[in-house]
Amino acid sequence: MARSLQPVSSQETREPRVLLIHPNDTVAVALDPIQAGTSISIAGIEISVRDDIPFGHKVAIRDLEAGDWVIKYGEKIGVASQPIHSGEHVHTHNLESSRGRGDLLVAEREVQ
Repeated sequence: MARSLQPVSSQETREPRVLLIHPNDTVAVALDPIQAGTSISIAGIEISVRDDIPFGHKVAIRDLEAGDWVIKYGEKIGVASQPIHSGEHVHTHNLESSRGRGDLLVAEREVQ
């Protein structure tokens, strides 16, 4: 008896891709849009995504307190402006970028 095969898109059969650029990073980059509630695996860690993450945006891979450095490329890119939980979208609403901020660069030098 012949079975009828239904095509299934690759988006339905694989988990969204994320990129951890450097092992010290606290965020990963979404290479696919990720829906809230989706589970992703990063460096062997399972993370439940809490917010919709657009393509190219950052997702926290560990909990951060307000004032903690956000690390991408192995570099400090800014400061968490509020607590950020693992799996949350990291963007301008909860990240104060250090780019163009001389005061944050001075603070970074003082921390090291």
